[in-house]
Amino acid sequence: MALVETLLMHVSTTGALLAAVLLLLMVYLFFISSSSSGDPPGPKPLPLLGNLHLLDLRQPHLSKKYGSVFTVYFGPKKAVVLAGYKTVKHALVNQAEEFGQRDITPIFRDISHGFGIVFANGDSWKEMRRFALSTLRDFGMGKKLSEQKILDEMGYLREVFEKFQGNPFDTNKPVNHAVSNIISAIVYGKRFEYEDPVFQGMVERSNQNIRILGSAVIQIYNMCPFLGPWLKTWRTLVENIDSNKREIKELVKVLQETLNPLESRGFIDTFLIQKESIQESGEKDSHFHEQNLVNTVSNLFSAGTDTTATTLRWGLMLMAKYPHIQDRVQKEIDQKLAGRQPVSEDRKNLPYTDAVIHEIQRLGNIVPLNVPHMTSCDVNFNGYFIKKGTCVLPLLMSVLRDENEWETPNTFNPEHFLDEEGRLRKRDAFMPFSAGRRMCPGESLARMELFLFFTSLLQHFRFTPPPGVSEDDLDLTPVVGLTLSPSPHKLCAISRAERQQN
Repeated sequence: MALVETLLMHVSTTGALLAAVLLLLMVYLFFISSSSSGDPPGPKPLPLLGNLHLLDLRQPHLSKKYGSVFTVYFGPKKAVVLAGYKTVKHALVNQAEEFGQRDITPIFRDISHGFGIVFANGDSWKEMRRFALSTLRDFGMGKKLSEQKILDEMGYLREVFEKFQGNPFDTNKPVNHAVSNIISAIVYGKRFEYEDPVFQGMVERSNQNIRILGSAVIQIYNMCPFLGPWLKTWRTLVENIDSNKREIKELVKVLQETLNPLESRGFIDTFLIQKESIQESGEKDSHFHEQNLVNTVSNLFSAGTDTTATTLRWGLMLMAKYPHIQDRVQKEIDQKLAGRQPVSEDRKNLPYTDAVIHEIQRLGNIVPLNVPHMTSCDVNFNGYFIKKGTCVLPLLMSVLRDENEWETPNTFNPEHFLDEEGRLRKRDAFMPFSAGRRMCPGESLARMELFLFFTSLLQHFRFTPPPGVSEDDLDLTPVVGLTLSPSPHKLCAISRAERQQN
């Protein structure tokens, strides 16, 4: 009933009348969607809602009843869920081709129109992903060149934290701005000032979109796209997307006017140079066109900001909640770095700090459902027959908290990643970036950012709850969107240098 109430809250009176007609149509669609005898088991769906009333990103329980492969319905739409490390790995790695397509829901069709590298399939996706990976590597993604960009940005972020002088503040905007500037430097060839209104608008709209995409209203829209114009939330999302694309086009225009084919400043320059080269060769039907450029840049900006920034915010909150772990991290940093700036090479000498970062990613579990996949052909999998074109959800949450893989799956425990001698321990079930053909193309950059930002911040600041708030009061219940972010909170970043002097 909650989804129906949500629907009625977001439509006008006229829209509600149309909604009633469309809901009847959904009932019809629901009952004509037949299930074959070879389908994986699952809970009985309700008319209209399917199994939406049973789905809780924070409490996965259906796999315990139905096994590691089961069927659920999002309204009338069927999806096959894969749960647990072994099952998810088998699908995404061992049968990567069969499970390698992207399921593009109505809202993601609205966003991408089949272009870019996240919500696309076919030759266009292959070409853009190949180009993106190659170009990002050329601009130092995960290497020395991007390391320097991160270290430079860290200085600006530290200045922001210092301005609060140990008083409580929300880490959301400064962390998002800092992380956004790393991907901006790679894509646009420059960083932005944190006070730049264009930059602030793009970051805020992207963050708002992430929250909206995981909302009940968008689930309703995906079930019945005709409702879009009557849903305020959908209209806000579309307006945000259009605004961001306009800003990207303006930035591309400026870069185009000052383009030097002999000296590429960033990803966009390289794309434009490639586009001109293809046009000069007379090749037709090229994938190097404006829609692919704008959508790819939008994908890189959003994905390159939200996941890393959200993970860092979880990390700072967890340090404030577990001061004994923060003590041990800072002791290791002080002993091994002796006050100098951390660099990527220090990772191997800071095993406990690295283990803590891994555990933040594991427990943070920020993309619990993964981005939906789709079967590229008929598949026989674990004894079940899955038709071509079926939506598949490989639950990263079920991997990162698999009771068969982790000693204390629901507890923040950096020892998960340490061996008996205190060295970093590789865990096969550590899969925060997904796996297979659709794994995150920015993994190496994200890993470098997390290490350098986290280590530098812990080197300079002691993170605590606000005065009058205990560690126990810091709530780890996430805010559900397309990703899981920390609940709204404030922290104190106390200068360690001043603290030691006092």
